[in-house]
Amino acid sequence: MARKLRWSPEALDDIHAIAAYIERQSHWYASTVAARFVQVAENLAQFAEGGRVVPELDETDIREGFVYSYRLIYQVLDDHVMMLTVIHMKQLLAPETVSVRRETQE
Repeated sequence: MARKLRWSPEALDDIHAIAAYIERQSHWYASTVAARFVQVAENLAQFAEGGRVVPELDETDIREGFVYSYRLIYQVLDDHVMMLTVIHMKQLLAPETVSVRRETQE
């Protein structure tokens, strides 16, 4: 089932921060990475259950996709997919980071 794609403000901030960091070395690579985040997110919205359940949380509605060395963490809802955060694979995921950003079913 195709769902709409939505982004939390924090996930967008994450992408901007990652791109800004990469841009110090390469403007081209920064824009390529940012575009890949969007492309993968759009694919996940189409095939939401295709992402892996986040192991730290073990909740079936919180899943992740991978972009280079980053984890794109999202929530699967009935009519949309909410991108919650983007973190580097070496970062520890604090469960409270996800819990404050997740949406409830209406």
